[in-house]
Amino acid sequence: MHGSELAEEEERHRKRAPWGVIALVLLTGLALIRNGSGEFDVGPPQPASAAAADGRAADVAATLGPAPLPYAVPDRVAIPGIQVDAPVMPVGLDADGWVGAPPPEDPNLAGWFTGAVSPGEKGTAVVVGHVDNKQGPAVFYGLGALKKGNRIEVHRHDGKTAVFEIYGVEVFEKENFPGDRVYASKGAPELRVITCGGGFTKAGGYDGNVVAFARLTEVR
Repeated sequence: MHGSELAEEEERHRKRAPWGVIALVLLTGLALIRNGSGEFDVGPPQPASAAAADGRAADVAATLGPAPLPYAVPDRVAIPGIQVDAPVMPVGLDADGWVGAPPPEDPNLAGWFTGAVSPGEKGTAVVVGHVDNKQGPAVFYGLGALKKGNRIEVHRHDGKTAVFEIYGVEVFEKENFPGDRVYASKGAPELRVITCGGGFTKAGGYDGNVVAFARLTEVR
């Protein structure tokens, strides 16, 4: 690796936020995505209790997955089970300490959190997106309807597609968000896809976040 590449890699790792900080962001905010409107006759689907993640089974299955990939910026995410096929842009923490989100005006746009690993690397990558905007449902509106076994495909700038299998979908109240459980590395490539969920009030927005837990099962 050349000197300039080493410097870029060191800078990338230096900028990764500790998971405790990100958990605090979710705990103190109105919602991960602040622009969710919740003003539709039928709200977004919520995860079924049967979709809760089985951590022990996931840990065992992770040891059988493909080898981790090197760093590469993701550029597209597809979730066939809910007809998602969207470009991905990088997002970080904004000036107020929130996890950034794609512009709400574009409903079909997801964000990769650059404070974590890239999808396919060893560790837990994070992709976020709006559940809705003022015009209607947005990219991850259907996230809560996903089931165990559904796939998430992330195309990367290196030409590889990291394929993840969902092993759990849950909704967490923001005031009791289990940051360590959601974000901590399991020693294998994993992915979390997050949007707003739970109840909604005009005063407080969505009171929780829907989280899809997935592990790397294939590289194409």
